[in-house]
Amino acid sequence: MVRFLMSLIVGLVLGAGIGLYLGWVQFPVEFVDSPASSMATRYQDEYTVMVAGGYLGDGDLIGAIERLRLLDVPNVPFHVQEVTERYITNSRDVDDIRYLVALAEGLGRLTPIMEPYRDLRLPQ
Repeated sequence: MVRFLMSLIVGLVLGAGIGLYLGWVQFPVEFVDSPASSMATRYQDEYTVMVAGGYLGDGDLIGAIERLRLLDVPNVPFHVQEVTERYITNSRDVDDIRYLVALAEGLGRLTPIMEPYRDLRLPQ
């Protein structure tokens, strides 16, 4: 029984040592600078909502446009309009819709489907 336990312990230590060597020395993680445009649509939409929230915080429309250009969309105002309408159609979070509507309005892309969310008070 003692021989079995010692073999087990030696095997675990050797396995952990080899695993650590391979993971940290031989095949370490390589970080690649991936463009924001390679994100899935869901995450691009979430990024757009975050930019819209930042726009409400600082009111910097040019800064919001520059942040959204990282997504490599050909027409930023149309992208914001499209995301906003998709959020409204899919009944997403009302606060996110309000942020997007405010940014769409700032970009001059307010549509009739967005009107009900335009005058709602944002949480402070």
